[in-house]
Amino acid sequence: MSLLEIVVLSIALALDAMLVSFSYGLMITHRKLFNSLLLALSFAFFQFLMPIIGYFASGIFYSKLEMFSKWIVFTVFMVLGLKFLKEAFDKEEKTNIICISFLCLLGLSIATSIDALGAGVSFKFSSVEPLFPCLLIGIITFVLSFFGFWSSYFLKKFPSKSIEITGALLLIYLALKAIL
Repeated sequence: MSLLEIVVLSIALALDAMLVSFSYGLMITHRKLFNSLLLALSFAFFQFLMPIIGYFASGIFYSKLEMFSKWIVFTVFMVLGLKFLKEAFDKEEKTNIICISFLCLLGLSIATSIDALGAGVSFKFSSVEPLFPCLLIGIITFVLSFFGFWSSYFLKKFPSKSIEITGALLLIYLALKAIL
């Protein structure tokens, strides 16, 4: 596997994390630098870890998990997307607190990186040592997630309801993409 192929794979794997970070960047108004780094590090770590797990578990667990992976991803993104959509139409005073707890980050990180298990399996079957590609996947995911979060900043001038609906629709799109 060439360096170019690894970079292209890394970008493809990082796009879901970037879109989730973009959605969160639209809605987070507090501790933005900390939260953007937290999201990016969490996504990057799991994008690094999942191919390693896939590499070493190649075939055994992946074949069993693969049946459910799209439904796991669908459920996490759909629940968050619908939650954001509901909050956009709530008439109550908003505190702009969205789910960035350990459990939410864990669920999001697994959901955005579950397809990286397959990359690890492909490394095994292609006789590619996983450390360098996994490091590159993690680094590119970190950069794109961080960029995704902060690229949403210029959209803050739009009405908050529109921003919340956009973030929710992006998450719902990722949910639907996972099952189609």
